[in-house]
Amino acid sequence: MLLASPPLVRLITEIDDNGAIPPRRLAGILHDLSPHHLRCAVETGRSNGLVRSVPGVGLELTETGSALADLYDATARWACRHNCPEPVSDFSSRVRHTFDLMAASLATEQAEGFASPSTGSLSSLGRERDLDVLRAPLIQWLTSNPQVTALPEPEPVA
Repeated sequence: MLLASPPLVRLITEIDDNGAIPPRRLAGILHDLSPHHLRCAVETGRSNGLVRSVPGVGLELTETGSALADLYDATARWACRHNCPEPVSDFSSRVRHTFDLMAASLATEQAEGFASPSTGSLSSLGRERDLDVLRAPLIQWLTSNPQVTALPEPEPVA
Protein backbone atom coordinates (compact mmCIF):
# COMPACT_ATOMS: atom_id res chain seq x y z
CA MET A 1 0.00 0.00 0.00
CA LEU A 2 1.38 3.36 -1.08
CA LEU A 3 0.48 5.08 2.19
CA ALA A 4 2.39 2.52 4.23
CA SER A 5 5.65 2.91 2.29
CA PRO A 6 8.34 3.23 5.00
CA PRO A 7 10.10 6.16 3.29
CA LEU A 8 6.80 8.06 2.96
CA VAL A 9 5.88 7.29 6.58
CA ARG A 10 9.32 8.57 7.68
CA LEU A 11 9.01 11.76 5.63
CA ILE A 12 5.47 12.59 6.78
CA THR A 13 6.13 11.85 10.45
CA GLU A 14 9.46 13.71 10.50
CA ILE A 15 7.83 16.86 9.16
CA ASP A 16 4.84 16.40 11.48
CA ASP A 17 7.06 15.96 14.53
CA ASN A 18 9.68 18.62 13.78
CA GLY A 19 8.25 21.06 11.24
CA ALA A 20 9.32 21.98 7.72
CA ILE A 21 12.58 20.58 6.41
CA PRO A 22 14.86 22.90 4.41
CA PRO A 23 15.83 21.24 1.08
CA ARG A 24 19.54 21.16 1.88
CA ARG A 25 18.91 19.40 5.19
CA LEU A 26 16.55 16.71 3.88
CA ALA A 27 19.21 14.02 3.29
CA GLY A 28 20.89 14.75 6.62
CA ILE A 29 17.68 14.61 8.62
CA LEU A 30 16.42 11.45 6.90
CA HIS A 31 19.91 9.91 6.73
CA ASP A 32 18.53 6.36 7.04
CA LEU A 33 16.88 6.68 3.61
CA SER A 34 18.83 6.13 0.41
CA PRO A 35 18.80 9.04 -2.06
CA HIS A 36 16.48 6.99 -4.29
CA HIS A 37 13.98 6.26 -1.48
CA LEU A 38 14.12 9.86 -0.31
CA ARG A 39 13.46 11.17 -3.82
CA CYS A 40 10.58 8.71 -4.30
CA ALA A 41 9.03 9.66 -0.95
CA VAL A 42 9.21 13.38 -1.76
CA GLU A 43 7.79 12.85 -5.27
CA THR A 44 5.00 10.64 -3.91
CA GLY A 45 4.22 13.19 -1.21
CA ARG A 46 4.09 16.06 -3.69
CA SER A 47 2.11 14.22 -6.37
CA ASN A 48 -0.50 13.17 -3.82
CA GLY A 49 -0.82 16.58 -2.19
CA LEU A 50 0.73 15.51 1.12
CA VAL A 51 3.75 17.84 1.12
CA ARG A 52 4.68 21.08 -0.62
CA SER A 53 7.80 23.18 -0.99
CA VAL A 54 7.55 26.67 0.45
CA PRO A 55 10.30 29.10 -0.60
CA GLY A 56 12.44 30.11 2.36
CA VAL A 57 10.84 27.45 4.57
CA GLY A 58 11.33 24.08 2.93
CA LEU A 59 9.23 20.97 2.62
CA GLU A 60 6.12 21.12 4.78
CA LEU A 61 2.92 19.14 5.21
CA THR A 62 -0.29 20.16 3.53
CA GLU A 63 -3.57 19.87 5.42
CA THR A 64 -4.01 16.46 3.79
CA GLY A 65 -0.51 15.42 4.86
CA SER A 66 -1.18 16.58 8.40
CA ALA A 67 -4.36 14.50 8.53
CA LEU A 68 -2.37 11.50 7.28
CA ALA A 69 0.23 12.09 10.01
CA ASP A 70 -2.59 11.98 12.59
CA LEU A 71 -3.78 8.71 11.05
CA TYR A 72 -0.24 7.31 11.24
CA ASP A 73 -0.06 8.25 14.93
CA ALA A 74 -3.39 6.55 15.72
CA THR A 75 -2.35 3.49 13.72
CA ALA A 76 0.99 3.19 15.51
CA ARG A 77 -0.71 3.55 18.92
CA TRP A 78 -3.15 0.75 18.00
CA ALA A 79 -0.28 -1.47 16.83
CA CYS A 80 1.69 -0.79 20.00
CA ARG A 81 -1.34 -1.68 22.14
CA HIS A 82 -1.69 -4.97 20.24
CA ASN A 83 2.06 -5.75 19.96
CA CYS A 84 1.88 -5.60 16.16
CA PRO A 85 3.84 -6.74 14.35
CA GLU A 86 6.04 -7.58 17.38
CA PRO A 87 6.18 -6.26 20.96
CA VAL A 88 9.23 -4.20 19.96
CA SER A 89 8.81 -2.64 16.50
CA ASP A 90 9.64 0.65 14.86
CA PHE A 91 6.99 3.22 13.95
CA SER A 92 7.03 2.51 10.19
CA SER A 93 6.71 -1.25 10.73
CA ARG A 94 3.74 -0.72 13.04
CA VAL A 95 1.99 1.51 10.49
CA ARG A 96 2.71 -0.82 7.57
CA HIS A 97 1.60 -3.96 9.42
CA THR A 98 -1.62 -2.37 10.66
CA PHE A 99 -2.49 -0.94 7.24
CA ASP A 100 -1.93 -4.44 5.82
CA LEU A 101 -4.29 -5.88 8.46
CA MET A 102 -6.96 -3.30 7.58
CA ALA A 103 -6.60 -3.96 3.85
CA ALA A 104 -6.90 -7.72 4.35
CA SER A 105 -9.90 -7.29 6.62
CA LEU A 106 -11.65 -5.00 4.12
CA ALA A 107 -10.95 -7.44 1.28
CA THR A 108 -12.44 -10.31 3.31
CA GLU A 109 -15.54 -8.28 4.12
CA GLN A 110 -16.05 -7.34 0.48
CA ALA A 111 -15.62 -10.97 -0.62
CA GLU A 112 -18.07 -12.20 2.00
CA GLY A 113 -20.52 -9.36 1.39
CA PHE A 114 -20.92 -8.33 5.00
CA ALA A 115 -19.07 -6.49 7.73
CA SER A 116 -18.91 -8.85 10.66
CA PRO A 117 -15.74 -10.05 12.31
CA SER A 118 -14.49 -13.49 11.39
CA THR A 119 -14.95 -16.30 13.84
CA GLY A 120 -12.05 -16.79 16.19
CA SER A 121 -10.92 -16.45 19.75
CA LEU A 122 -12.29 -13.74 22.01
CA SER A 123 -8.97 -11.91 21.88
CA SER A 124 -8.92 -11.89 18.07
CA LEU A 125 -12.57 -10.76 17.97
CA GLY A 126 -11.76 -7.91 20.36
CA ARG A 127 -8.75 -6.98 18.27
CA GLU A 128 -10.88 -7.05 15.09
CA ARG A 129 -13.54 -4.78 16.65
CA ASP A 130 -10.78 -2.45 17.85
CA LEU A 131 -9.35 -2.44 14.32
CA ASP A 132 -12.80 -1.40 13.03
CA VAL A 133 -12.48 1.81 15.05
CA LEU A 134 -9.18 2.53 13.30
CA ARG A 135 -10.47 1.61 9.84
CA ALA A 136 -13.21 4.26 9.92
CA PRO A 137 -10.77 7.22 9.90
CA LEU A 138 -8.67 5.51 7.20
CA ILE A 139 -11.71 5.02 4.98
CA GLN A 140 -12.77 8.63 5.61
CA TRP A 141 -9.27 9.88 4.73
CA LEU A 142 -9.16 7.78 1.55
CA THR A 143 -12.63 8.97 0.53
CA SER A 144 -11.53 12.58 1.02
CA ASN A 145 -8.32 11.99 -0.95
CA PRO A 146 -9.21 9.93 -4.03
CA GLN A 147 -6.01 11.02 -5.80
CA VAL A 148 -4.10 8.60 -3.56
CA THR A 149 -6.09 5.57 -4.67
CA ALA A 150 -6.37 6.48 -8.37
CA LEU A 151 -4.41 4.21 -10.66
CA PRO A 152 -2.01 6.02 -12.98
CA GLU A 153 -2.92 6.21 -16.65
CA PRO A 154 -0.90 3.72 -18.69
CA GLU A 155 1.66 5.39 -20.92
CA PRO A 156 1.00 4.98 -24.66
CA VAL A 157 3.16 2.45 -26.41
CA ALA A 158 5.33 3.95 -29.14
